Amino acid sequence: MISKKMQDAFNAQLNAELYSSYLYLSMAAHFASMDLQGCANWMQVQAQEEMVHAMKFYNYINERGGRVLLKAIDAPATEWDSPLAVFEAVLAHEQKVTALINDRAAVADAENDRASQIFLQWFINEQVEEESSAEAVVRRLKLMADAPGGLFMLDQELGKRVFTPPADQTNANG
Repeated sequence: MISKKMQDAFNAQLNAELYSSYLYLSMAAHFASMDLQGCANWMQVQAQEEMVHAMKFYNYINERGGRVLLKAIDAPATEWDSPLAVFEAVLAHEQKVTALINDRAAVADAENDRASQIFLQWFINEQVEEESSAEAVVRRLKLMADAPGGLFMLDQELGKRVFTPPADQTNANG
């Protein structure tokens, strides 16, 4: 059985993951309006990944005998000044999510909840990849600041990203 404190923390994280999906969908729409379909695709894949993350928390709470309590999702931003500004916002957002996951891990530690500690390890590892991926795009956009044609090459590359569900998708615990 999951503790009330852990349940509350995971419900808050579930909401944060849903917001993340919503945010990336907004970013995808922004890029689509700029006719940067590759960047839009990258964000759509990111939105799908965040929905998978949300469902992992949803399923885990239920499996541990807790109660999922959905809350309102804040409206995300809809406008950014440049593609670089969008990806800098992605990086900042992923850093915030990393901090949230670390906070949830601290609750699991304080509650001596080994199952939740193990469950959260997947997210800790995932956040390393999430931040690295966003940071790589930010670095590349900064490098091509004086070569705007590079944006179109990057856009084509980002358009090749494909959503791949985690291998353990059938197992909500990891």
